[in-house]
Amino acid sequence: MTARPRGADGGRGDPAEPIRETDAATSPGPGAGSGSAAGGRGSGATGGSGGNGGSGVGGSGGGALLVVGDVVTDVVARHRGPLASGTDTVSVIRTLPGGAGANVACWAAHRGCPDVRLLGRVGTESAAWHERELTACGVRPRLVVDPQAATGTVICLVDTGAAAERTFLTDSGASLRLGPEDWSDALLDGVGRLHLSGYLLFSESGRALVGTASAAARARGVPVSLDPASAGFLADLGVDRFLTLVEGMDVLLPSRAEACLLTGLLDGAAAAAALSRVVPLVVSKEGVDGALVARDGAVLVRVPAAPATPLDTTGAGDAFTGAFLAALLACADEMAAAAEGCRAGARAVERVGGRPPARGEGAVPTTHRTHAG
Repeated sequence: MTARPRGADGGRGDPAEPIRETDAATSPGPGAGSGSAAGGRGSGATGGSGGNGGSGVGGSGGGALLVVGDVVTDVVARHRGPLASGTDTVSVIRTLPGGAGANVACWAAHRGCPDVRLLGRVGTESAAWHERELTACGVRPRLVVDPQAATGTVICLVDTGAAAERTFLTDSGASLRLGPEDWSDALLDGVGRLHLSGYLLFSESGRALVGTASAAARARGVPVSLDPASAGFLADLGVDRFLTLVEGMDVLLPSRAEACLLTGLLDGAAAAAALSRVVPLVVSKEGVDGALVARDGAVLVRVPAAPATPLDTTGAGDAFTGAFLAALLACADEMAAAAEGCRAGARAVERVGGRPPARGEGAVPTTHRTHAG
């Protein structure tokens, strides 16, 4: 479902109408129109309702996964070696659906979560395309359409050397305008876990939404997780401010760089342990070194990375997060869930872009290098 929240003056209006399924299904690409519905912000989630899943940090079974976060268009440019300043650099360029929140939702569905929902905000120029792509991955999208801001765009520069490392140029666009006005407590109906993209913390409206959604989830006993998302943006936000914003959350899923930034420690294990004194369960994504699971001030286990030959590391951490949360909802313990995350991260780096294959696409075999996310 795609809802339209604002009139031309930017005000909030009446409940929105959904885009017709035929509009989304026939949209040819990111520049296509987004359907004919108009109106104000909608409320409630697309999909089922019912009781919430069990509460608790790990092993919480049942219920849907609700992801709240960014939906963007990725422009992935794969080049070999340094960029040639002032002239041309030969690249292979593709335009793909992306966004950390959307990627997490898609990987959770891909790894077996039967009910994955996503709340995000997009521009009119690509709303139907994004809805179609999310649906093809098994996600039930609830996209709010912003008539004033375009869908966010991220230029992903991927060096095609052995590590396939990437650098992002980010214009968050409409996703920065996702806010409490786009939230309804009914979105939690039937939800067993709520996951928040850390990119929400980098705008005033997003931070307000994090507070609103987290409070609503806690009131229902729904565990809340967050992925810090970006070491660069975290540095701008400030460590103390971030740690205040995540108080009361159940699970934190940082990268090693983010964990070290948030603690001031150089050792990844020490950083994960320290963070788990702030958030009860910390799962630190260590790239080729796998993942660390820490709880209540101590590292419980290091999970090795799964075999992979990297092609593009974009979205590897999102893949880990989606698979990890899907496993928790299927009643796995933290170690087994982290192993699922490592396997998904390995699968992700062997694809271009941050998404899993859509349903019906062929499988991608894994081979002999390692990467976790």
